[in-house]
Amino acid sequence: MSAARPDHATLQQAAQWYAQLSASPPNQAMRQAWRQWHEESDMHRQAWQYVERISQRFAPLQQDAETALQTLGSARRNARSRRQVLGTLALLSGGALLGWLGLGNAQLGRPLLALRADYRSPTGATRRFDLADGTRIWLNSASALDVDYQTDLRLLRLLDGEVLIETARDPRPLVVETAEGRLRALGTRFSVVQHANHTQLSVFDGAVEVRSADGAARVSRAGQQLTFDRQRIGDSSPANDLRQGWRDGMLLANDMPLADFVAELTRYRHGHLGVAPEIAGLRVMGTYPLHDTEQALAMLEGVLPVRVRYTLPWWATLEPR
Repeated sequence: MSAARPDHATLQQAAQWYAQLSASPPNQAMRQAWRQWHEESDMHRQAWQYVERISQRFAPLQQDAETALQTLGSARRNARSRRQVLGTLALLSGGALLGWLGLGNAQLGRPLLALRADYRSPTGATRRFDLADGTRIWLNSASALDVDYQTDLRLLRLLDGEVLIETARDPRPLVVETAEGRLRALGTRFSVVQHANHTQLSVFDGAVEVRSADGAARVSRAGQQLTFDRQRIGDSSPANDLRQGWRDGMLLANDMPLADFVAELTRYRHGHLGVAPEIAGLRVMGTYPLHDTEQALAMLEGVLPVRVRYTLPWWATLEPR
């Protein structure tokens, strides 16, 4: 199967098929048309699997597509209101599905490890914790962290998501470990984001020494941000206040492309949130609530020529107005 992610148009087609098949008992002609569409390309099959996963009405992604189609009748009979469905997903996300939705590109191992993490946050919520040495940490939506304090080291392992850290004075070094390397705090306030294949560091006070898994090293200072993978450390750029604004439940947009805005907001929602390519480059300004994404979307509709279309209760798309 192709490793490429289905494009926006293909995902929308899959969602439309799901909506049609769920709305009424599919007749033979509709079933045949769906089957033909499904078999046309690997991209169509990937898009259908993505809808299956987000819907939470189907077996895992390996399930045969024809079997998935047969379960639609049961899903239709149990259909609930949009608010009820989202509420159910919220309950699920706090337990065994932590990190599944909204982290679909993450490697499978990290979300599984996150289930047993020392500190966790559910999708759509942030959490603050005070550690034994007085260090303060904030976990962003759908994040997980292990803490291992030793006699000569304070080790934090970021398993998923994002952590904002304000270090406390302590003779032991404080080190954050990610899948790509280690970051040693040099008296500081900084955030670390674990992406699918790289780590992002933003430093707001003090400095942080970055060391990739393969030994590359660099010091990043206050006001700087960078990304690194296991082999390379990228160039520094100005730190984005977005990476600490979420601590207060706000998304700070300063001339942000709409596509980036949607990608950030998606982290706080259950289900799918997409943006049509023709409006993805629109610029967003302002402050938006992260813990009420419906309000954030309504605010967008008020300031940009866009509208929110709900193909399914858990499938929303920003389109031109």
